[in-house]
Amino acid sequence: MNDKISSAVSVPELETYFSEDYLYFGDVVNPPETSDRDVGVIWNLLHLSQGCSVLDLGCGYGRITNRLAEKGARLVGLDISPILLKKAEADAVERGVNVEYVLGDMRSLSWRDRFDAAFLWYTTFGYFDDADNERVLREAAASLRQGGRLLIEYENRFAFLRERSPFYVVQCNDDLRIDIESNDVLSDRRNIERIFVRDGCVRRAHLSFRQYGFSEFVRMLRSVGFKTVEAYGQEGDAFTSDSSSLVVVARK
Repeated sequence: MNDKISSAVSVPELETYFSEDYLYFGDVVNPPETSDRDVGVIWNLLHLSQGCSVLDLGCGYGRITNRLAEKGARLVGLDISPILLKKAEADAVERGVNVEYVLGDMRSLSWRDRFDAAFLWYTTFGYFDDADNERVLREAAASLRQGGRLLIEYENRFAFLRERSPFYVVQCNDDLRIDIESNDVLSDRRNIERIFVRDGCVRRAHLSFRQYGFSEFVRMLRSVGFKTVEAYGQEGDAFTSDSSSLVVVARK
């Protein structure tokens, strides 16, 4: 067995994956209308309102964070990639919103009892081993006030196995991003080998994340202090085996 493929992702691998190449293809993969729709789902499922304090864990280049700020929430975005955070900050300036962006690791948060809500969107959970993944949830719970809500959007592995091709190609101008995906049945991890063909150069990156089902989320979230855990589909509708994503909402 290839240990690199089946093991948790390291911080250097995350920084390599979430690079300027990742940013370059961002609007092709998630065009503005997709981001607007995502923001609507998050706003509704977390029952947000103007003035709510919200933490975006794994905020990336701020495509969700800044839009939520435009709706009147008070946002803090945390990410491990300086390149993506720089873009997020620039976009916040362009939109005229005030967002606090923090470079950091979601396994170690400095905030306690501060936020009304927190979320991890676009499968930003599961990169680490089981102990550290549960640590992310524990830290998120600690950052929330009593009654606070946590939302996690995650790929539905049932739909993926049935419908998704192991090869996924994105084109931007004359440049290509090629994803080769596989599932490790012994470690329950999804592995992505990403190839960038851009400006006459070829670069590679690797990502792996643990595949959890809803019952596993319930166990983990209850163990770190959440009282209720609910499941939804990508649009905030009922979750089924056909849903493209599993959206978990937990209340502290």
